[in-house]
Amino acid sequence: MSWKNEVAELRRRRKLAEQMGGAEKVARQHARGKLDARARIKGLVDPGSFREIGKIAGKGSYGPDGELLDLAPSNLVFGRANIEGRPVVASADDFTVRGGAADAAIHRKFVACEQMAHTLKIPLIRMIDGTGGGGSVKTLEEIGATYVPATPGWGEIVKISDPCR
Repeated sequence: MSWKNEVAELRRRRKLAEQMGGAEKVARQHARGKLDARARIKGLVDPGSFREIGKIAGKGSYGPDGELLDLAPSNLVFGRANIEGRPVVASADDFTVRGGAADAAIHRKFVACEQMAHTLKIPLIRMIDGTGGGGSVKTLEEIGATYVPATPGWGEIVKISDPCR
């Protein structure tokens, strides 16, 4: 039995996720002088240490035969990495995907990120660049800012922050 087809499909899905919000949105992000999510993580962590988790999480578009045509990836990029040789969980909102706003299902990835840091008892780094829950993309464009939203997984963040646990 060969896994050749399954491995090829996984690689294809990873490539779709790496397109983030698409070439036009990534270009717009860069034109504003902003790094995209993966570039921010890459610039922070030790070279070659980042291992992304849940890269292909998101919402798929399917053809009539059930084949995946496209993927709108999660707006959160996260994984395990090192900074100066010390382990961390590093995460960054991807503004190119829905303005960084998570939908009802994708917030589970945020919770998983925070749970991972708590379980491993290592620091969590959150590079926030999104409108999620803190106002719409339209609000951001009109006033140039959003407000801090409620955070899914807040309980896990509190546990991570409590040195007595």
